[in-house]
Amino acid sequence: MIRERVDVAALFADHHLGLVRLALLMVGDVGTAEDVVQEAFARTHAGRRRLRDPGRALAYVRSAVLNGCRSVLRRRSVAFRRAVPYEPPVWSAESVAMIGEERREVLVALGGLPRRQREALVLRFYLDLSYEEIADTMGVAGSTARSTITRGLAALARILGEES
Repeated sequence: MIRERVDVAALFADHHLGLVRLALLMVGDVGTAEDVVQEAFARTHAGRRRLRDPGRALAYVRSAVLNGCRSVLRRRSVAFRRAVPYEPPVWSAESVAMIGEERREVLVALGGLPRRQREALVLRFYLDLSYEEIADTMGVAGSTARSTITRGLAALARILGEES
């Protein structure tokens, strides 16, 4: 049986920018986000023969990006526990001018959520993925993805003071 090969170059061309944006929301700085995505694509390229279903290659890369972000955040948390307390990244003057106050508040609130809720919300509302795609990317059941998003939205509303 001959397996269809994954066209990693086409996958990169079509989805690189969106995946960097996803990673940026998770890790907070462009350089690290680009590194995480580059590593995910490099690993996908190296293991492209082992992918059983080329149609799931994008889900595989998304999962690799999320796992890379988790690793970065884990390393940061260890480093910050041993050093100075964590402070959110300082936005440049240009970014502050471009990003409205509400958006900054949402990003700060999003950063305060548990990792899994933050990931689920970013995948749903930033990448506009379906619940099934989110479940596939996160490696959880569809019902778990839906409930995680519901709990994340409720937590965001509490943090932003928008409870009804």
